[in-house]
Amino acid sequence: MHSQTIAFDADLARRYDRPGPRYTSYPTAPQFSAEFGEVQLREAVQASNEEPIPRRLSLYVHVPFCFSPCFYCGCNRIITRDLGRSDSYLARLYREVALIAPAFDRDREVIQLHFGGGTPNFLNPTQLADTVDVLRRQFHFADRRDSDISIEIDPRFCDPAWMPALAATGFNRASLGVQDFDPKVQEAVNRIQSVQETRAVVDAARSAGFRSVNIDLIYGLPGQNLEGFGKTLDIVTEIRPDRLAVYSYAHMPHLFKAQKQIDEALLLDGDAKLALLQLAVEKLTAAGYVYIGMDHFALPDDDLAQAQQRGGLHRNFMGYTTHADSDLIGLGVSAISHIGNTFSQNPRDLPSWEIAIDTGKLPVFRGMRMSEDDTLRADLIQSLMCQGQIPVAALERRYGIRFEDYFAGALAQLQPLQEDGLVRFGQGNIEATSQGRLLLRNIAMCFDQYLTPTAADTKPRFSRAI
Repeated sequence: MHSQTIAFDADLARRYDRPGPRYTSYPTAPQFSAEFGEVQLREAVQASNEEPIPRRLSLYVHVPFCFSPCFYCGCNRIITRDLGRSDSYLARLYREVALIAPAFDRDREVIQLHFGGGTPNFLNPTQLADTVDVLRRQFHFADRRDSDISIEIDPRFCDPAWMPALAATGFNRASLGVQDFDPKVQEAVNRIQSVQETRAVVDAARSAGFRSVNIDLIYGLPGQNLEGFGKTLDIVTEIRPDRLAVYSYAHMPHLFKAQKQIDEALLLDGDAKLALLQLAVEKLTAAGYVYIGMDHFALPDDDLAQAQQRGGLHRNFMGYTTHADSDLIGLGVSAISHIGNTFSQNPRDLPSWEIAIDTGKLPVFRGMRMSEDDTLRADLIQSLMCQGQIPVAALERRYGIRFEDYFAGALAQLQPLQEDGLVRFGQGNIEATSQGRLLLRNIAMCFDQYLTPTAADTKPRFSRAI
């Protein structure tokens, strides 16, 4: 395992600061097509059942409802205070489970369940327990000690007294949104949240026996500055979550209506934003956190850091996970599944999802079957995102290719990054340097055939079926 140290170089960060995929999948969701529907999904499930050693299962449940809009948000969510909306949503969710679960062989273990959103704690503890119970009856869950059941929590709407009930249901990981504790920033993004209510939920989760707690921060929000964000980082490192995510704010009001509420005069320029990232890197590493990759940090004894050391880290639509090589089943509006060599996504709008469920159909509105080239590049990008390196020799053996021929175009694009010291070519691998580990997506983009197609990248026939 190579060194996980990172070095912040402001000049390099400035030069490579451009938008790009987060590579929670490859190919990324814009490549999905309406030609992939329910029939293709059922075929993919059957093929995955027939694998010599079928993969274990991960489940993702999307809860779209939020009580109030956070102006920075780009998630698929529905703003409502009507708690009654959850009943009809759950009724259809249970029907979706009943439609998809029987397609999977019963002996395939569920090792991970994650509730995302929206605001999953829009559902109360009883509703969450009922949902987990429905899933447990329809799927075969692994022993509680071996499985992760996690939930994203908005501390503003979570009674700390809920945490023992969630733990009794089986929840053992929680992720809390914070973004920033600076009152001026909170006002600018319409998310007023005190340190006290946040700490109360963290303390309650730990007291209830949760295995880990994650906190999300965002840099680049309107009105942020070094002093205020520095205080937030100090408070958070004192709370000492097991994991931290520090995301970059992407201002795209043409895509996300809520962002039109943001006063653009308060947004930071590139240098000011990068200074916040540098501060976060310095403070978190000084506090003992290990950089995992793609904005994520963890304490050295956390499962993520341990998995990275073992080479068992994985990245999917739920972010970084320790459960490599499992099939992912997405449930609820907009959820994405990754079964075998296919991706499929549920409708992004609630009425379309509801209509599909009400007519007894699996709600698939787009997806894709990966080609052999997609599979190879996904393998490469997965390794880069999780381990910070591209195992050239191993990929050549696994896919029967000559790396420098197959990826001639990508290597040409990688050349300037090598000259800038972001990557080094080693014995049988390409490795991100300590400067390059903060710019993994820039390295990955060189190998993204959909993003930068080049005639120099050939697609010879593979020496074996994948």
